[in-house]
Amino acid sequence: MTVAEDTQFEDEKIIDDLVAAGRLAQQHYEANGSQEVFDKACQAVAWVLMEPERNKQLAELAVAETGLGNVADKIKKNHNKTLGLMRDLKDVKSFGHISDNKEKGLSSYLRPKGVIAAIVPSTNPLATPVNNIINALKTGNAIIIAPSPKGVKPARLLLGYIHDAIAKLGLPVELVQMVPSPPSKLKTQKLMQLADLVVVTGSQSNVRAGYMSGTPAIGVGAGNVVTIIDETADLNDAATKIAASKTFDNATSCSSENSLVVVEPIYDQMITALANAGGFLLNEEQSQLVQSVHWQNGKMTTTLLAQDIDKVLDATGLNKTAPNNTRFLILPQSDIGPEYPLTGEKMARFLSIHKAANFEGAVEKAIAIQSFQGAGHSLGLHSVDDERARYLAMRARTCRVIVNQAHCFATGGFFNNGMPFSLSMGCGSWGGNSIDENLNWSHFVNRVNVVRVIPEKKPELEDIFASYWDEFGK
Repeated sequence: MTVAEDTQFEDEKIIDDLVAAGRLAQQHYEANGSQEVFDKACQAVAWVLMEPERNKQLAELAVAETGLGNVADKIKKNHNKTLGLMRDLKDVKSFGHISDNKEKGLSSYLRPKGVIAAIVPSTNPLATPVNNIINALKTGNAIIIAPSPKGVKPARLLLGYIHDAIAKLGLPVELVQMVPSPPSKLKTQKLMQLADLVVVTGSQSNVRAGYMSGTPAIGVGAGNVVTIIDETADLNDAATKIAASKTFDNATSCSSENSLVVVEPIYDQMITALANAGGFLLNEEQSQLVQSVHWQNGKMTTTLLAQDIDKVLDATGLNKTAPNNTRFLILPQSDIGPEYPLTGEKMARFLSIHKAANFEGAVEKAIAIQSFQGAGHSLGLHSVDDERARYLAMRARTCRVIVNQAHCFATGGFFNNGMPFSLSMGCGSWGGNSIDENLNWSHFVNRVNVVRVIPEKKPELEDIFASYWDEFGK
């Protein structure tokens, strides 16, 4: 056996053992479990991350290891996303008998999927796995997370705390495991093949690998949010919300605005409002400079990726000309397409801005941008005309239209909207996904129906075809 073959054998054995342990733990959890037990397990995991001192420690380690985002916003994200998820799950019946329908003779039950494989990104190495872990435990599953290479240390520390917390409940710690370091594609592929459900958040190559694993998979599409500002919008409110969203955690969120499309009548006023909110409008030469730093040889570099604004300004030489209140950069654009990198996702503290003659033109530009990248994910709209939101819902290829909100907070659910709290947004068939909603607990269960005989309800042909025959004949 060659060294490579020996390594492959050892890696596969590690995953075999990991999944086997998870399967035994899950069987014990389900056989001895109840909704009360499952809910306590969720509370234990949630408090691991939300407890202020642990949250701070974990956030600091995540930023230090990944080099992405900032500590203060990571702490807020960890807290709010977990609190919101726990709000959503409170009093939800996610296991066992849930309903009877005497008229249809049906009784419905919920059962766990089994062992979940969760592939998590370096951009959210804490909030995303905790969200997945809580959803898995709420529904009676075991879960194995596969962190990115840069997310290994935060994940390992997080799991140590989680093991301590669930052991206090008398539950097997193997309910929550992670792929041991060093992570590798081979280990991740083997995990996906052996699991009962694969959940992938992160790169599109990982999403495709999940779908190709042979295991039922839920992957989420690429973000590349476009937000439209029309002539009816409250411009100062819109600018404040866009600035908050664009700068939060240094734009690590896939739901952070990447492009704005502003209708021409209020374009100049919107530029002023954005400047007051910390946006620095660049000229063409400066925009090309930022583009050349962020993309080289057709690939995104790490120089500006999810970095503090001071580092962005220093790396681009804009520190000498930027206003003192600068929080993010605004790059005017007119071209759209694969040959123009600014059309796509940036994951940095800058966005492009486009001008459109009217609302219909703005919609066409937004569609063109997301046809290149981000189809199915979400669009933003700042307007007081609700008909325009309805128009977008039926015109654009998008699963969410976020109206008058800070996009990166709202898309994944927030305390002032009705979306489920999540860090994984399904993009439907437009984004190549199996789901079109925010990933939530309902995706982690199997539904079982008990089906009984009821009085036959068979229609006559006339009941179905009468109107058709009247119009077109038999």
